[in-house]
Amino acid sequence: MKTRLLTGLLSLLMPAMVMAGEYDLTVDRVKIDTGDFVKEGIGYNGVSPGPVMRFKEGENVRINVTNNLDEMTSIHWHGLILPFDQDGVPGISFPGIKPGETFTYEFPIQQAGTYWFHSHSGFQEPDGAYGSIVIEPEGREPFRYDREYVVQLTDKHPHSGDRIMRNLKMMTDYYNRDQQTVGEFFSDVSENGFMNTVRDRMAWGGMRMMKADVEDVHGFTGLINGKGPDQNWTGLFEPGERIRLRFINSSAMTYFDIRIPGLDMTVVQADGNNVQPVSVDEFRIGVAETYDVIVRPKDEQAYTIFAESMGRSGYARATLAPEKGMEGSVPPMREPARLTMADMSGMPGMDHGSMSGMDHGNMDMSSSGDMSGMDHSNMGSMDHSNMEGMDHSNMKDMDHSGMSGMSGMSGMDHGSMAMGTEEKSDPFYAKGSGLMPKAANGGKFLSYADLKAQDPLYEVREPTREIELRLTGNMERYTWSINGVKYEDADPIRLKYGERVRFKFVNETMMTHPMHLHGMWSIVDVGAGQWNPIKHTVSVQPGTTVYMETEVDAPGQWAFHCHLSYHAAAGMFRKVIVEGGPESTQAKTDVIAKDGGEV
Repeated sequence: MKTRLLTGLLSLLMPAMVMAGEYDLTVDRVKIDTGDFVKEGIGYNGVSPGPVMRFKEGENVRINVTNNLDEMTSIHWHGLILPFDQDGVPGISFPGIKPGETFTYEFPIQQAGTYWFHSHSGFQEPDGAYGSIVIEPEGREPFRYDREYVVQLTDKHPHSGDRIMRNLKMMTDYYNRDQQTVGEFFSDVSENGFMNTVRDRMAWGGMRMMKADVEDVHGFTGLINGKGPDQNWTGLFEPGERIRLRFINSSAMTYFDIRIPGLDMTVVQADGNNVQPVSVDEFRIGVAETYDVIVRPKDEQAYTIFAESMGRSGYARATLAPEKGMEGSVPPMREPARLTMADMSGMPGMDHGSMSGMDHGNMDMSSSGDMSGMDHSNMGSMDHSNMEGMDHSNMKDMDHSGMSGMSGMSGMDHGSMAMGTEEKSDPFYAKGSGLMPKAANGGKFLSYADLKAQDPLYEVREPTREIELRLTGNMERYTWSINGVKYEDADPIRLKYGERVRFKFVNETMMTHPMHLHGMWSIVDVGAGQWNPIKHTVSVQPGTTVYMETEVDAPGQWAFHCHLSYHAAAGMFRKVIVEGGPESTQAKTDVIAKDGGEV
């Protein structure tokens, strides 16, 4: 009793003293068993995924990382606010960890919530080098729960990351198992008419793109906490308990649509930050995002956690049950998503409202819709990463009746949230998008527009400037870029310490891109002013413009990239240099810049 009283008294007298937590991680070659196949991969402490690392807000942590591989490695602490030289990006934050060496990360824990960690070297992350982070807050949380589980998703493929990248470079649809069929053609003819269907197919063929280009890589097995659908990871509960599920999407390439049939979900955190609770039936989690939800199963039965890929090419499955061995039914996957011309509306010259700026002089059509005179000879080398200057002035007779609702899409401002339509739609998707999410039960599907901060982290102030980042690429050559320039050819983005920058993302591709800025928070403009949510990863859909603001409060060098592994590797990546701030930080920046290294 005396010892306990003395400990309590000391804690009151010395509140500033925070004990450091020390952790050890090894980076190892491991075997990964998905239930569908077994492959060699990379893990931490002998397993993949690695351990759940638990920190406390306010503590200082030391993490000793020993590299047991025969190649360089690194660990990035995704979403954590820390000194830049502890961020773990070779060539930007530090040189990397050599084979056989131990590197000690040391940083303060300045936040709470659900995060994750992964390698930032080569394709080690999609090969299995990832784990989860749970940070306990200093004070009470604004919601109650009785037990919690991490639910960490990934897409595990039989091929290694290096092999996947080689195959995508060789043939971009190498892994696309969902090509359009003759049956689908006749189905479209029945619904839209023969000529409209032919025109639609010709338009996509002329662009050398496919409606099925929703996901780059099919043929994966979805895992939850390292378990495939047949292995069925199970979390136990007592009926009536409130259960906190910490969802983390650690996939290389896959967005998941998550539902638990029979249970409502209340979203309480997004990317580790508390949000005003919102009840949903289903939500889409982008690559690298995290969402915390509360569920309350009242019946003594098994419930299926069903995570279906956005393109319907695969799924992950787990179970909540009062006893081990119980299983709920696994829902069938829905019909595959198809891109529409609305998803292409963000590409320069693809404003289907005015149809101006595109030169289709050789595509003159008679009023009968006869396309026999169309000359596509000049379309063979078309580069869709740079389609400015195309003129549609001669397309006056073209029937666009099947493209209703697309007028003015290219100028749509998703930051201002000006809906101006009776149709209920998600403002973060192009109107008419084939990717527009819908709940399987017809209920509520989460939108960014639903996310409101619980407690604003920053005061509202006008940004000092705006930086436009056009998300660009060429699917045919499998190159990805920002503002038409790949990482190796680009100058860094330079920010000034203390400024507030507004980033304007314009997605000029037909793919969805989860954009991740290291080291600083991203304030997503959902039109809620001071209640705009704080995130570390911002998903930008095809044909849309999305705004976020960043308080530039972290000096040093940082990475900024699409979190789809093969997009980042193919060039959708930037270095960010924050100039100014503490002199010691600037000195470290200079040293690392001279040292170099690969990202």
